Amino acid sequence: MKKNIAIIMGGYSSEYKISLKSGNVVYEALDPEKYNAYRIHIFKDKWVYVDEEETEFSIDKNDFSINVGSFKTTFDCVFNAIHGAPGENGYMQGYFELLGIPHTSCNMYQAAITFNKRDLLSVLKPYGVKTAESYYLNYGDPIDEQAIINKVGLPCFVKANKAGSSFGVSKVHKKEAINEAIEIAFKEDDEIIIESFLEGKEVSVGVITYKGETKVLPITEIVSENDFFDYEAKYQGKSQEITPARLSQEEENKVHKQAKKIYEILKMTGFSRSEFIFKNGEPHLLEMNTIPGLTKESILPQQAEVAGISLAELFDNAIEEALK
Repeated sequence: MKKNIAIIMGGYSSEYKISLKSGNVVYEALDPEKYNAYRIHIFKDKWVYVDEEETEFSIDKNDFSINVGSFKTTFDCVFNAIHGAPGENGYMQGYFELLGIPHTSCNMYQAAITFNKRDLLSVLKPYGVKTAESYYLNYGDPIDEQAIINKVGLPCFVKANKAGSSFGVSKVHKKEAINEAIEIAFKEDDEIIIESFLEGKEVSVGVITYKGETKVLPITEIVSENDFFDYEAKYQGKSQEITPARLSQEEENKVHKQAKKIYEILKMTGFSRSEFIFKNGEPHLLEMNTIPGLTKESILPQQAEVAGISLAELFDNAIEEALK
């Protein structure tokens, strides 16, 4: 009997357009002989099922079901394709766990920790995971530009603490630009992390649970045409994404081991994509994404393809793992 799969997409953050693209790729890739796939749009003002004619049907939030005419549909599994809030920060995970509905993303705690850059780095540092120097600011805190420079130096990165797709991120080269960068970051979140600039090779490492085992996918090297791997570089072709990355065997072994170690320390499940920069030959963690882009052009699907895993296989495995 075919399984009913709800593909949730959209969300409450600036990443919603990217999420809709990811969700539709999943919808198109799932085997119709095996699954009944339903596109579910999650927005602040509405949760709706969208059918082939683009007709919308409201979701009953009491049990996450839909009623089309007199027929009620419930779901065997949820495929989470929401980047940012509420799909990547633990909210949807907690909701589905309370309802007892399997989902393809990590659990609520892991989602909350990884979505909060400051908390993630704090949890991992005792395990020897190397990171950039950092300085924290909350909205309303006094801003001391010189204290920031003394801690992290220039250039530095000013980032929204809980945001993705490089929204709210600025690279700052001079003291006079710090305040403007902070204002940009506060448009995305009320917490900020300011990090020292790490000059070196940047790589992205996908780690997934595949057929019951932790699998590190082929590593991607990021070469941005812009000053850093910003929104344009990620989504508008202003970067080279080279898979497999041009690493020495020693570098590859180090980042492979580190990415797997982080995934297992955090007791992760589902998808993850971690970003590292090599400094003095050692990989330094920047962040981890637990709902990475899933379009055909996105990094993790590119890595899966190099590993011999098609989109259909990648998504099918995620559902099978969730249903176990």
